Amino acid sequence: MERRTIGATALGVGAVGLGCMPMNWAYSRSQQRGDRSLRAVHAALDAGVSLLDTADMYGPFTNELLLGRVLKERRSDVFVSTKCGLLVGDGHVVANGRPEYVRRACDASLRRLQTDVLDLYLLHRADPEVPVEETWGAMAGLVAAGKVRALGLSAVGVRRPRRSRTGDLYEGTIRQLARVQQVFPVAAVQAELSLWAPEALARLLPWCAARGVGLLAAMPLGSGFLTGTLTPGGGFEPDDPRARHPRFTSEMMAANQPLVAGLRRVAERHGDGVTPAQVALAWVLAQGRHVVPVPGTKRARWAVENAGAAGLRLTAGDLAELAALPGARESWD
Repeated sequence: MERRTIGATALGVGAVGLGCMPMNWAYSRSQQRGDRSLRAVHAALDAGVSLLDTADMYGPFTNELLLGRVLKERRSDVFVSTKCGLLVGDGHVVANGRPEYVRRACDASLRRLQTDVLDLYLLHRADPEVPVEETWGAMAGLVAAGKVRALGLSAVGVRRPRRSRTGDLYEGTIRQLARVQQVFPVAAVQAELSLWAPEALARLLPWCAARGVGLLAAMPLGSGFLTGTLTPGGGFEPDDPRARHPRFTSEMMAANQPLVAGLRRVAERHGDGVTPAQVALAWVLAQGRHVVPVPGTKRARWAVENAGAAGLRLTAGDLAELAALPGARESWD
C-alpha cells in the first residue's frame, strides 16, 4: 500500500487507516464481538493498513485492550494512535485536561495496548476548565519521556450548525491549534472529512497543509451512508446512535441519495469490483498527500475493501463530477 507521512515526524503510515471505535463503542452491542473484531484488524494489517485509531474512552478501555492483543503479536506492523481527555460518565462524557490526569491516562493506555510507546497521542477534547497550553505541555512531557512519538488534536466533535461569525466550522479549532503549536509541534489533526461533510476543506485542511500537519479524516464514509448499503427508512437497531441522528432520518437520507448515486456511477466506470465506498475513500485521498482517511469497521470484509481504495486513482473528470453532486448537507444539525 502507498504510504503517507504523519506531520513533520517522518512517521510513515499506510494511506488508509482503520478506525476501531465501532468494535467497542457507539454502535449496536451485538457488534461488540472480540473475535470478529480481531479478524478485522488482522485482515486490515495484512492488506497494508498500519494506522489503528482508538481512544481510552471507547468501551471505555475495552477497545485498547482488544488492540493490545494485536500489538503484542504484531507491534512492528502497527502505527497506533490513541486519545485522552474524555471521561465516560453515566450517560455522558466529561473533558479532563489536567496534566496529572493526562500522565496517568497515557500510562494506562500503554499498559492496555501492551506497548512501551504510542506512535500518536491525540487530545480528544480540550477541557474548558484547563488552559489548553497546560494540557499540551503535559503531553509534550510524554514525548520527552519517550512514551509518545508525536502529538495530535481531535476536532471530530465539531457540531453543526453552530458556525462562527465568519461561517467557518473550524475557526475555533484553528485558534486552538495555533495556541498549542506554540508549546509543541502538532503532528496531526483528526477531523471529519468526506464527500458529504467537506467543511474541513475550507480552512482546516489548508492550515494543515501549510504546516506539514497530517489530517486524519474521520468518518470518511459518512458513518456508512456513502457505502450505498443503507437505505432511507431501513431502520437501525435501537442502541445505534444513527437511529436518533438528524442526518439519518428517512427524509435526509432520501435527499442525499444523489451522492450515493454519483459514487456508484464513478465506481462502475472504474470496472468490476470497485465499490462506492472505495470511490468515497479515494476522493478523500485525493484531497492531499497529508490526508489519511480512517474508516471504521469491525468486519474483515469491509476492512479489506476499504484498504483497496488506496490503489484507486480518480481522474480529474471523476473529481469534478463528484464535486458537483447535489445534496442536502447544509441542513444537517
